[in-house]
Amino acid sequence: MSTAANLTAVLLVVALTVAVGAYGLRARSTPDFYVASRTVSPLRNASAVSGEYLSAASYLGIAGLLVVYGSTMLWYGIGYTAGYLVLLVLVAAPLRRSGAYTVSDFAEARLGSLAVRRTATAFVVLIGWLYQVPQLQGAGLALHAAVGAPAWTGAVLVTAVVLVSVIAGGMRSVTLVQAVQFWVKLAALAVPAVALLLVWQGVWHPSGSPPAAPAPTSAAGPEPGQGGQALYTVYSLMVATFLGAMGLPHVIARFYTNPDGRAARRTTVGVLGLLGAFYLLPELYGGLGRLYAPGLASADRADAVVLLLPGRLVPGAAGQLLTALVVAGAFAAFLSTCSGLALSVAAVLSQDLLGGDVRGFRRASALAVLAPCAIALLLSESGVSVAHEIGLIFSVAASTFCPLLVLGIWWRRLTPAGAVAGMLVGGGLSVTAMTVTLLDAGGPGWTGALLAGPAAWSVPAAFLTMVGVSLATPGRIPAGTSVMLARLHLPEALDAGTAHRSAATDDRSSRDRVRPSRDGHH
Repeated sequence: MSTAANLTAVLLVVALTVAVGAYGLRARSTPDFYVASRTVSPLRNASAVSGEYLSAASYLGIAGLLVVYGSTMLWYGIGYTAGYLVLLVLVAAPLRRSGAYTVSDFAEARLGSLAVRRTATAFVVLIGWLYQVPQLQGAGLALHAAVGAPAWTGAVLVTAVVLVSVIAGGMRSVTLVQAVQFWVKLAALAVPAVALLLVWQGVWHPSGSPPAAPAPTSAAGPEPGQGGQALYTVYSLMVATFLGAMGLPHVIARFYTNPDGRAARRTTVGVLGLLGAFYLLPELYGGLGRLYAPGLASADRADAVVLLLPGRLVPGAAGQLLTALVVAGAFAAFLSTCSGLALSVAAVLSQDLLGGDVRGFRRASALAVLAPCAIALLLSESGVSVAHEIGLIFSVAASTFCPLLVLGIWWRRLTPAGAVAGMLVGGGLSVTAMTVTLLDAGGPGWTGALLAGPAAWSVPAAFLTMVGVSLATPGRIPAGTSVMLARLHLPEALDAGTAHRSAATDDRSSRDRVRPSRDGHH
């Protein structure tokens, strides 16, 4: 690898992020910082959603898992994309119509309970911080592989850039940054992928001779699990990724920035198309990695296959240029995802602890970024796969916010007690399983498999608890439930009818109740 070329690529991405983020200096009001004044077009929002969603797990981790385990890991890319289909059908438009700024706003407006809001806030912060840690670890891995720098420097660099972007302009700034970074990531993987395919097929011989004969596929490692355990792993992964996307705070926050529910649906359709195109690429790198770099699995460096493969197949200056391009895309992935996570965490911390105004948002942003950086530095020597970490966090998201959003939008009998109990049970079970797995204390056999893939049982447990406790507390259904549900499901353009007028009235009252400090900005 050319250290100078890779370092130049990283610095160019950082400079691009800061330059594009300067657009956010126009942000002045609270709606600018929280939801970009709800003026983001579907195309730009789809690019921004895709930009922040394609994290270290997508850019590096999926290919690494394919190198180690093979075709079973193809479900990661499929599940990450299919989650937006579920979100499109069940959540996107009603959530935008709620008028909320954060998932905590939605929880309180729907159920009229501070207890539900505080529980939701706690899980937003937990999931946001947990999700940022592997991004920062991936940044350390990338910078170490690219320029030989200590692992901690990647985490510190990403933290500094994200902090500047978020504090400067909030959602308005980060939206444009993430949209640009998606296209950077797509190009950074696609261009080298074409070159690798040409080398693999023998169409291009950059070294003047055909490529070396591929190593046997079996050298890359076994398929995970045995018999029923392998099948369980796949099903649990499908549950986590299909339902986890709607529970990720930084993803949900994006739909508050659309002008209306129709735009939210169009955004989601755009995301499905963009993600579908992107996720063809990590699978290609993983497959070629099993052929040409199987030793990375045994050396515990499988997550670096995307960074190392171009240089192995394309020697000389061309290979250095392709490697620098991949490194640039990797840093774009870390920056865009961490920016979205920092925004979602800062928003709830600001509203619940620091007054909810612009000054409070900026103070919360520092906490939202610096805390996970400290955790990442403490865990910098962890050998856990980035993609597997993210899969476990998807399980936590699917076990907490998925039941809250689905039942909150579609089931009128949900009560505050049921919502809190369901989140605590689902979150408690999935976080416990995640902790045991990351500590490598799950053991072999079915016990280890169940803990390594908790979504298949923690998500049903959360739904059953939420429904059971709600049915046991029928007298606690909020008085304005019917009005709130009408507001969630009626089109914004509807300007006649009692239900719509009631929803409009509830809109004003819920704004007064949920966001009293922001009325002057609307």
